[in-house]
Amino acid sequence: MARLKEYYKSEIAPRLMKELQLKNVMEVPRVEKVVINMGLGEAIQNIKILESAVEELGRITGQRAVVTKARKSIATFKLREGMPIGCMVTLRRERAYEFLDRLINVSLPRVRDFKGVSAKAFDGRGNYTLGIKEQLIFPEIDIEKIEKVKGMNVTIVTTAGSDEGGRALLAAMGMPFRK
Repeated sequence: MARLKEYYKSEIAPRLMKELQLKNVMEVPRVEKVVINMGLGEAIQNIKILESAVEELGRITGQRAVVTKARKSIATFKLREGMPIGCMVTLRRERAYEFLDRLINVSLPRVRDFKGVSAKAFDGRGNYTLGIKEQLIFPEIDIEKIEKVKGMNVTIVTTAGSDEGGRALLAAMGMPFRK
């Protein structure tokens, strides 16, 4: 079992139950999935950027990335429907908790001049989205083999119905929110 999931079951869930005044264990917010997305507009001209992004995202998450394609054509960007423009990975269960553990405890502290993540990036339903400017913060990436620095979005989908429940869950897991 993932270290963070074990900690969630033994420590976080009982604490959140008291803190949020919940009657049933099934009401306690939990992580449903983690979606990591890389949007690569430059992939229109250079397909090698997309291939390296898929490989790097696979190395970071431990799961093969899916190439995302354009939904509609946009002439000003020279984009046609069906062209590959990014990649994404959806992590569930053990892998989601393992990724969150590495993100919170290893990768985020490696960000230069890190003061914490914004507490305002919730969507109103308890889900949190975090933007990462460069993939170099992950220790799985070899800096010498990087052609181009790429950013990514990490969306943490929770079962919390409100932002307060999602914020309480992520704060209990150790997410470093700004004061």
